[in-house]
Amino acid sequence: MQTAKTISFFKIIKWTGFHILWLLIFSGGVAALYYFKIIEVSMPWLPISVIGTAVAFYVGFKNNQSYDRMWEARKIWGGIVNDSRTWGMYVDGFVTNLFSNTEVSEKKIHQIKKRLIYRHIAWLYAHRSQLLVPTPWEHVSQGGPVARKARYYQKKFGIGLVDDEYTRTELKNFLPEDEHDRLVANVNTATQIINEQSQDLQELRAQGLIEDFRHMRMAELLRSFYALQGKNERIKKFPLPRQYANMSRIFVWIFIFLLPFSMIPELMKLGETGFWLSVPITSLIGWVYVMMELVGDYSENPFQGMANDIPMLSLCRVIEIDLREMLGEKDLPPGVKIKNNILM
Repeated sequence: MQTAKTISFFKIIKWTGFHILWLLIFSGGVAALYYFKIIEVSMPWLPISVIGTAVAFYVGFKNNQSYDRMWEARKIWGGIVNDSRTWGMYVDGFVTNLFSNTEVSEKKIHQIKKRLIYRHIAWLYAHRSQLLVPTPWEHVSQGGPVARKARYYQKKFGIGLVDDEYTRTELKNFLPEDEHDRLVANVNTATQIINEQSQDLQELRAQGLIEDFRHMRMAELLRSFYALQGKNERIKKFPLPRQYANMSRIFVWIFIFLLPFSMIPELMKLGETGFWLSVPITSLIGWVYVMMELVGDYSENPFQGMANDIPMLSLCRVIEIDLREMLGEKDLPPGVKIKNNILM
């Protein structure tokens, strides 16, 4: 997630430098063709403006849908934060000797609470890691500098594989060894961790450490975690329909290709000054459309481990700190720091 109030001009140029270069070369080439009278036919501005307006509406629709996907993902993670705190509150307040036929020591009660809360923290990191697994339509699966940048961020902050070093470390910190090996071996580790929580609650109910009402409330909260996990997986595994994502790029290319053949001859009517202004002005108009396309393209996949994505690692760490404080722990990990105006 970008945390700076504004994106600096230098970063914008660095991000779009390649596009600025080819726009200038293309516009300059067309201008040279007109200057040396290799071609003299110009296109009327009216059809070009109509095409530009239609393309702007189409790209605007794509950007709107891309933003909706990103904002929905952030709301889902907000729900995970809220329900995780509720889970910690329930574990801390509901697991007691109040309904138990056999008195259980406070140390044993604390161990049970710690087991339930630590297992939930493990679910958070496993779910995050699974969301980072690349899909074919994400940038990290493509070629070029964007993919290399995406892989850099994933390597720096924990790549998206459930058996990578970062995830292994986190899960081993919060799951018993036998339980860890059994759960990580599953296809969907996060799903099985929640199921393990459900089985644990059933055993606690049988022991009388929670009664029916408390069992029902805690089980309902586990169902909520499943629902939130499923919503994130829907965004991750179902892309923005390719007919919208790809056709908008084609329409932008068509408009940029036609633009110089109308704009440059029109500006050249102003004389020598118009000729020299035609290249930067035409390139600037093309750059605006390219930027609109890129903003939507980089926003449609909020779980690919890039700088504009949901800061899942930071959110997991916030929840971890809150839950471990509920256990009375003092040796807590620090929050995730912002690096270069990016929070992961």
